[in-house]
Amino acid sequence: MKYQTRKKALLLLEDGTIFYGKAVGDREGTAFGEVCFNTGMTGYQEIFTDPSYYGQLMVATNAHIGNYGTHEDEIESDSIKIAGLIVKNFSYNYSRPSANLSLLEFLENNNLLAISDVDTRALVSYIRDNGAMNAVISTRVDDIAGLKDELKEVPSMKGLELASKVSTKEPYIYGDEKAPYKISALDIGIKKNILRNLAKRGACVKVFPYNTSKEDMASWNPDAYFISNGPGDPEPLSEAIQTTKQLLELNKPLFGICLGHQVLALANGVSTYKMHNGHRGINHPILNLITGKGEITSQNHGFAINREETEANPNLEVTHTHLNDNTVAGIKVKGKDVFSVQYHPEASPGPHDADYLFDQFFDAIKASAN
Repeated sequence: MKYQTRKKALLLLEDGTIFYGKAVGDREGTAFGEVCFNTGMTGYQEIFTDPSYYGQLMVATNAHIGNYGTHEDEIESDSIKIAGLIVKNFSYNYSRPSANLSLLEFLENNNLLAISDVDTRALVSYIRDNGAMNAVISTRVDDIAGLKDELKEVPSMKGLELASKVSTKEPYIYGDEKAPYKISALDIGIKKNILRNLAKRGACVKVFPYNTSKEDMASWNPDAYFISNGPGDPEPLSEAIQTTKQLLELNKPLFGICLGHQVLALANGVSTYKMHNGHRGINHPILNLITGKGEITSQNHGFAINREETEANPNLEVTHTHLNDNTVAGIKVKGKDVFSVQYHPEASPGPHDADYLFDQFFDAIKASAN
């Protein structure tokens, strides 16, 4: 491989801390967002295309990124959703025979700025201690003052509504229209693998925009409802929260994942809060309080629901808890076939310990239909 001199680049955190690196490829530019890190050893392509990561600068903790290239089947949406990428070692070559493109080609096709040669161990340690914060990556290494001024204008993730940025603009059908069951899904950042899991279990899914009313979702006469994952702060999603409140009155099965879990909590009067760092990775331990069994799960969220309010709510029961920090990882509405989890049972890649939640959802659908 011919030696190439790469452009200098940097990561500037909003508290003024700077980490230096080099630009990936020939691209120059600047990208802003909230800096966060994912601890997964694999699955970078799925991470980059997950709508839940919209507006975030992703730090990959694995030392090598790009070594198995990219594949057209390993995407979770129609484009890259992260705002920028920060890695230690970027692999320009890949060894997987089935890959369609190198990671560099994939990033270039999506016009994404990435920087490498960053001390990501030191960076992640710093974020763990000081919390998630806004940041900028740039090749403008001689314009620190200008970057600081621009960074001050970037809104905080707290209070930021992002579902409208990633949701479908028009309703669409996913799966076999002759499938035995129909599910209306509210898209506040839905992943393709969630749709795959619903379809392969016998559902035709109609996916609706983030601000769809209960009347429109119910007009399709579905057997059940689903509230998806997604990015940003859940509390500004007033339309989704109101729709969920009204869906609960229909007494049909309802399943929420991640942001959908938070929206369900808000619809029941439980508040949410921004976490110090959030949970992002594919090895998070969960305890199922109903079965007593542990689960290793895939997670990606920066907000959580209030445990004290959840436990005090007469209509809710905590069903799952995160074993690292005791945050609420799952709830159900008493007397209804309505439940949600903070993590991703559709994990791809990742552990499949929580795959049973889709089966649980369909058991409720079949029982309700009879």
